[in-house]
Amino acid sequence: MSKELPKDWKCVKLREVCKELESGKRPKGGVQGIISGIPSIGAEHLDFNGGFKFSKIKFVPKDFAEQMKKGVIQKDDIIVVKDGATTGKASFVNNNFPFDFAVINEHVFIVRVSDDVLPRFAFYKIWSSKGNKEILEDFRGAAQGGISSGFIDKVTIPLPPKPTQQAIVSKIEELFSELDKGIEQLKAVQQQLKSYRQSVLKWAFEGKLTNENVKEGELPKGWKLIRLGELADKVFDGPFGSNLKSVDYVEDGIRIIRLENIGVLTFKDEYKTFVSDEKYLSIQKHTVSSGDIIFSSFIIGEIRVTILPKFIIKAINKADCFCIRVSPKTIDNRYLAYFLSTKNVYNQLVEEVHGATRPRINTTQLKSCLIPYCSIEEQNKIVQEIENRLSVADKMEESITQSLQQAETLRQSILKKAFTGDRFKII
Repeated sequence: MSKELPKDWKCVKLREVCKELESGKRPKGGVQGIISGIPSIGAEHLDFNGGFKFSKIKFVPKDFAEQMKKGVIQKDDIIVVKDGATTGKASFVNNNFPFDFAVINEHVFIVRVSDDVLPRFAFYKIWSSKGNKEILEDFRGAAQGGISSGFIDKVTIPLPPKPTQQAIVSKIEELFSELDKGIEQLKAVQQQLKSYRQSVLKWAFEGKLTNENVKEGELPKGWKLIRLGELADKVFDGPFGSNLKSVDYVEDGIRIIRLENIGVLTFKDEYKTFVSDEKYLSIQKHTVSSGDIIFSSFIIGEIRVTILPKFIIKAINKADCFCIRVSPKTIDNRYLAYFLSTKNVYNQLVEEVHGATRPRINTTQLKSCLIPYCSIEEQNKIVQEIENRLSVADKMEESITQSLQQAETLRQSILKKAFTGDRFKII
């Protein structure tokens, strides 16, 4: 690398410019039940954008934190996750960090660099995809393994004079600011599309897409409200507790439909779990198949519901994945799935939610939902009208998703070029 750098640059290992490397701790017995004190920052509080998230902050007692000789957070610290699924993730403590006094736990490192390196310059290298890859060269252990303090021997820092470091940091942040504005605009359009989809569904199930002059708050002539339990042939949950455990899973066999497979009107096929034919026979009363509607029991912010695709010939729905099976002579499964994804259903069910940590409903509550019912012929027309409108939104959503992915690729490209001395040729 050093041969590619400008003459006044040098390539050093992070250890050579690391002034302090610290980890933290928590009291014996952990921090469960401690609801105030000094914030204790762990891996779960670092986001993937180099910042922090504090929605589930934890605390240690003040007297415990005051006795900590290491692990007290300072401005310009670089925090690096040392173990677990997000090993190597890094965040920077800037002026926006909200706590005057905070500490880290035993699952993260604090990196402080020497005076000849700007902390933000070092952070951007550590945070880059190349920096992360170098950190993970020190990874050891199985799935819950991690890195040792030796990771600072793996990370290289291309080091220019300090004025050049400042110029590079300024250029990076200028470009990132422009990129973030673009991302913010794309996400705003995403939110508008989400609102548009709900508006289309609202109009559809008020009868406004297939009927003229529908009065506000009234259903069209011939429509009525019927409870889901009266329309569905079956509504059932998956096997609970010891009837289906993780030790029952095998590499191939009968598919298990999990919560992870249920999107918002989409089936997420990438999450695959199976049980043996023998195990299937013991739980076959929970069999689901193509065309069945699968509804997540968890009502958090929105409804997750999907129709099983044609390639799911025979499967088992896991607990909390409710199966709704209907007769095509009674109700179109697409019509019902679309309605179940609406704010109307969310509002009907959210009051029924029980469980503080895992808010869910049961099948009895689901079956009590009121469904606007019309003829099969009109249901088919409504589905067609919905899909005509949503297909346009879906294409826009796909384009936005691609643009957001490209934005993150561009962010890493900016960092890659910045650390080769090519800072003013970025983009």
